[in-house]
Amino acid sequence: MSVQLNYAARSDVGLVRSTNQDSGYAGPHLLVLADGMGGPAGGDIASSVAVAHLAPLDDDVHPADDLLDLLRDAVEAAHAELSERSRHAPELAGLGTTCIALLRSNNKLGMVHIGDSRAYLLRGGILTQVTTDHTYVQHLVDTGRITAEEAEHHPQRNMILRALGDTDGEVLLDESVREARPGDRWLLCSDGLSGMVARDTIESTLNEIADPGECADKLVDLALKAGGTDNITVVIADVIRTEDIDRDNPPPTVPQVVGAAATDRLAKSRAAVAGTTPAAKAAALAPRPEHEPDDEPPARRRSPGRILGLVIGLALILGLVAGGVWAGYRWTQTQYYVATQDGYVAIFRGIPQEIGPVHFATLHERTDIAVADLPGFSQNRLDRPITRSTLAEAERVVENLRETLPPEPTPEPSASPTATPSPTASPATPLPAPANPNPDR
Repeated sequence: MSVQLNYAARSDVGLVRSTNQDSGYAGPHLLVLADGMGGPAGGDIASSVAVAHLAPLDDDVHPADDLLDLLRDAVEAAHAELSERSRHAPELAGLGTTCIALLRSNNKLGMVHIGDSRAYLLRGGILTQVTTDHTYVQHLVDTGRITAEEAEHHPQRNMILRALGDTDGEVLLDESVREARPGDRWLLCSDGLSGMVARDTIESTLNEIADPGECADKLVDLALKAGGTDNITVVIADVIRTEDIDRDNPPPTVPQVVGAAATDRLAKSRAAVAGTTPAAKAAALAPRPEHEPDDEPPARRRSPGRILGLVIGLALILGLVAGGVWAGYRWTQTQYYVATQDGYVAIFRGIPQEIGPVHFATLHERTDIAVADLPGFSQNRLDRPITRSTLAEAERVVENLRETLPPEPTPEPSASPTATPSPTASPATPLPAPANPNPDR
């Protein structure tokens, strides 16, 4: 039996957050959901890196036995890149991401999962949570310390125990191989949906709205109406038999990338998919390349899906590199350091680095403190730039240097004209010697 996926992906920044750190991907053979963490400078990069490494797997030639190996290798490569980035960029320390990925080979689905993003399966109208959250509160539930109802309101419910990125230890994935049954509906979502919308409401919405795109829009809209306190990302895929496909309305064949991963490659995206809710529209990828010439040897011929996956992965990685460079430059402009300028103490904005003709610092203020007036130990401090994270800290360094300046000499008092002794004055009587001649006590 041959099956296909009818899919849709949607993402929205929500009503509170300023940036979208979620990334989603939906294609003919691959579904991915990643929820980044580590702040605006790290979370969006982390989720995008995960998608970039997984996207090339969106192909139809993988043997079913290789599904988990392929997913595992891609996820571990993403983890290695994130760890490397965090080591070389201090502003990215702590970045990480959750990740759920489903890879299809005909009617088999390989799934890997890490973090607290969720995968649900709607089968026969009944919604089942397939994944287990890798969180502290889920651990408490599993060990019987609290109930599932108590976990929903626990103050540490967002404490993740496993993730990709700047974390200690190896990547511990939950892995499984499942059957892709016709009539099944899969839902991947970030906690921006599962944490805001009740499970019963999600189940009824999945049952009531047949079109994946309209259903995804509705779920995002429900999360927004519930407060939208987090980024919201939804990936929906229906399993349909190939012979049941409506030839007048076939399922999509072009992958959809949404969230941070789509933002990184907007220059290459096509028009957004139409929608009617405030949910962010899915940015569709560029058209797949034309088939290679028919006279090419079969051994060199690649499927369009594989070529598209490679193009997507390359585009995302290039976008991340460019984005990382820009993010790094922006970070440098939040830093300050104290150094010398034309013989005076000065405050600079940026970092004391340069690459060829490119300088990463500008003069903020030249003070009135001459370096030559400072004592030797203060001058030695200025042999190297004194770096600080804020302008206020740099100004405190300047004030500390100012306090080391030697005091200005006090002028000696001039002799009073009335102090001239009279010629008849008696000789001055010598003062008695001090009682303690030791000046140190």
